Amino acid sequence: MSDYEQTRARHVQYLFGQLGDHLERLTWSADQLRGHRTERLRALLTTAVSGSAWHRSRLADVNLATVDEDSLAQLPVMGKEDLMEHFDQIVTDPRVTLAAANDHIASLTTDRYFLGELHAVASGGSSGVRGVFVWGWEGWATIQLTALRQQLKDRLADPELASARPVSMVVTANNATHSTSALAETFATEAVQMHRFAIGLPIDEIVAGLNAVGGDGLATYPSMLARLVAEARAGRLRIRPRRVLTMAEPLLPEIREAAEATWQAPVANMWGTSEAGINAIGCFKEPGMHIPEDLLIIEPVDADGRPVPPGVTSSKVYITNLFNPLQPLIRYEITDEVTLVDEPCPCGSAHRRIGDIQGRLDDTFIYPGGATVHPHIFRSALQREAAITEYQVLQTPAGVEIVICTAQPLDTQELEARLASELSALGVIDPLVTTRTVSKLERLDTGKLRRFVPVDP
Repeated sequence: MSDYEQTRARHVQYLFGQLGDHLERLTWSADQLRGHRTERLRALLTTAVSGSAWHRSRLADVNLATVDEDSLAQLPVMGKEDLMEHFDQIVTDPRVTLAAANDHIASLTTDRYFLGELHAVASGGSSGVRGVFVWGWEGWATIQLTALRQQLKDRLADPELASARPVSMVVTANNATHSTSALAETFATEAVQMHRFAIGLPIDEIVAGLNAVGGDGLATYPSMLARLVAEARAGRLRIRPRRVLTMAEPLLPEIREAAEATWQAPVANMWGTSEAGINAIGCFKEPGMHIPEDLLIIEPVDADGRPVPPGVTSSKVYITNLFNPLQPLIRYEITDEVTLVDEPCPCGSAHRRIGDIQGRLDDTFIYPGGATVHPHIFRSALQREAAITEYQVLQTPAGVEIVICTAQPLDTQELEARLASELSALGVIDPLVTTRTVSKLERLDTGKLRRFVPVDP
């Protein structure tokens, strides 16, 4: 057995040793969760101040013994630019440097440990700004546990699924520089059959592979889910998954509804980032996602950094990752737009819930003269067109180019004229809207689809 396989086997054993505790945390009350977060927050800050020169300087005036969520807003915010500029001064392990992490990532073809027991991954994110993130032994396992415990809880509550061995079908990035792919390799186990298909394969090869497996669980990006639904409706894809999990991209309501109607199976969404692991995950009982509040502190805020109440969509969020002290992210800014849901979930969890994420601040198009166009303008028009199976909107200096995949003929002239009229009403001067039909859309190296692409400033 290779050194990698020996280390991986120990990591898998460690993960399953923690699973019972993590399942129990799903039953904690709001008070238990809050107390745990306060304890972990103070421990994180202590590690950051003692091990990170950058954090030591910016947190010099913080009383670590008394800080809690109520006083968290007094701490400064950090962003990806801060992280990448001061990487070597932020990490708390002196062996870890940006140069070493970059060299490791550049050499990856499959999953491999970094400096013995760590993991390093890169993310361009949907913003296109590259980041490098390093995870410790416990932190890497905790990301997997966040997804595993929620799915296991749901499975144990279903007598038919509880008595069967899980067989998962996963269509995502086949690139170990991305966390979703690397995690799947690290924690592969015979207890769960996992059949992975690279999202870049021709669609007929993916369909044939899925048909051959016929598993009870399907996990993929929403943009690929839309294509698989179309293949199922055409009779080419014959799988009958009992649960569907989506990730990495906005899950549009029409994609969820189409999948649930096609397979009569609940769809749960997952909001993950390379920075903080899984920020929220659905429970298969209701749309929306639960924040793992034993692991993260998430602050939805407006464009000026002021907290927004439940029911109001934020412009961005500040995330404090409580379980990866190797690379302390404290009030780390992410431009995803989230909406806290105030109503209790039928599953009974005290972990707060957010609605499915429909966009991010970085998706907004800004034109000469200050006209601002939110992506919802395009989504509202394009989702009404049954002929469009997938789309990408590229901002141009004078308007947009819309790249589409279609299942049947479409009157693109009428669509272009309608969107041009809406852009004009929003203040875009003499807008030009064009469409281009393709057989498939270009994806990022991670396999994600960047749906809205602004003009570079």
